[in-house]
Amino acid sequence: MEKLIFAQGNGRDLNFVDKIFGVSQKAQEMAKREGADKVINATIGSLLDDNGKLIVFDSVTRAMQDLAPSDFANYAPINGTPEFIDVIQKYAFGSHKPDMFTFAGATPGGAGSIRNAIVNYSNVGEKIITSDWYWAAYKTLVEEAYRHLDTYPLLNDEGKYNIEALEAKVKELIEVQNSLLIMINSPAHNPTGFSLTNDDWQAVIDIANKYSSDEKKIAIFIDAAYIDFTEDPDEARSFLRLFKGISDNVIGLFSYSASKAFTAYGLRCGALICMTNVEEVATEFKNVMAFSSRGTWSNGTRAAQQVLVNLYNDKEMKESVDKERDASRELLLRRGKVFEEAAAECGLEIVPYDSGFFASVPCADSDAVGEMLHKEGIFLVPLAKGLRVALSSATEEQCRIIAPAIKRAMDEFYNK
Repeated sequence: MEKLIFAQGNGRDLNFVDKIFGVSQKAQEMAKREGADKVINATIGSLLDDNGKLIVFDSVTRAMQDLAPSDFANYAPINGTPEFIDVIQKYAFGSHKPDMFTFAGATPGGAGSIRNAIVNYSNVGEKIITSDWYWAAYKTLVEEAYRHLDTYPLLNDEGKYNIEALEAKVKELIEVQNSLLIMINSPAHNPTGFSLTNDDWQAVIDIANKYSSDEKKIAIFIDAAYIDFTEDPDEARSFLRLFKGISDNVIGLFSYSASKAFTAYGLRCGALICMTNVEEVATEFKNVMAFSSRGTWSNGTRAAQQVLVNLYNDKEMKESVDKERDASRELLLRRGKVFEEAAAECGLEIVPYDSGFFASVPCADSDAVGEMLHKEGIFLVPLAKGLRVALSSATEEQCRIIAPAIKRAMDEFYNK
C-alpha cells in the first residue's frame, strides 16, 4: 500500500481498485470509438435486455409512482417497518419457511446484510470462511470490519461441492477461534452460477453442529442474492427447511436482496434474516441489527420497503411483478444454456453452471487473457481464479461468440 497522507490504514489495504468498473469503462470507450456493435460488454451485473437496456419491471415503476409523499419522505424504523419485516420474509422464504424463530432486519441491499453479519457474528481479527471462488466485495467488507477472509476449494476433483475441504477449514479455525462465520453464496453463486444441492446443505449443517459447542458458536451465512433467477425458485428454497436441524449453538443468517429480485438496484433494499431454534437468540439478533444499522446507515429506504409491501398486498400487482420476473429469468436461463453449449462445443472448461447472472472459466492468467480478448471487443471480469462472464448483460448471440473466443485466447496464450 502506498504511504497514506491523512487517512489511517488500520491494517487495511486501501488501494481499492474496482476491476469491474475499470474493464467496463474500457468497453464503453471502445464502443464510442468503434461502435456498440463491435463490443461485447459482459461485465455488467445488472440484467439487460437484448438491446442492452436495463430491465426495469413496469409493475415496480407503477408501485413507485403510486407512493404517497409520506411513503418516501418519512424515516423508516431502524430495522424496517413492521409490514416490511413481515413481507420480506414471505418473499425470501416462499413456501419453505422453517418452523423456527425468525426475524428480518432491513439492510441497504445484500451488501448491507453481509456487513451486519460480519460485525455481529465474528470477532475483530478473526478469519471468516468462504469458497475460493467468491464475489470480490466479500474481501473488502471483511477487511473493512478488521477481519480476514480465508477460503477453501469450492469444487472437488469430480466438480462437486467440496464438503471435505469445508470441514477441514472449519476444524482448523474453530480450534483457535470462539466464533466462526461461514459464508456460502448459493443458489446461483456469484461468480460461477454453481449451486449446492440439498444434500450439500445438510452436510454443511452437520459440520456446523459437529464443531459448535457452548463455547464455540458457528453462524452459517446464506447469500441468496440470485435465488429468484434459478430455474425453479420455489424448489431452490427447499433447503431452508433443513435449518430446523441446526443445534442451539448454530445460527442461520439468510441474506435476501430485493434490489436484485425486483430489478431496483439503486433503491438498495434487502434484509438479513435469522433462523434459530432459541427465542433468546432471535431477540438478540433483533437488538444487534438495530444497533449496527443505527451505527452505519441509520435507517433503510422507506420508499423501497413500502413498494415491496404494496406489491405483495395487491394481488394483481404481485401477479404482474411475478410474471415480469419469470420472463427475465427465462431470458437469463436461455443465455446460460447457450453459453454452456458453446463452451462444450469448443472444449472450453467452465465451472459447473446451474443458474444466475454469471458463469466463470478457470484461467490462471485471467488478466493477460482478458487483455487479449479486448482486441476482439470482448470484455470480461478477470478474477483470481479465472474469467467471469456476465450472462446478465450478454445476449444469446454474444454468449455463442464469447466461449470460443476465450478458448482461442487461452490456447494462444498458453501455446505461444
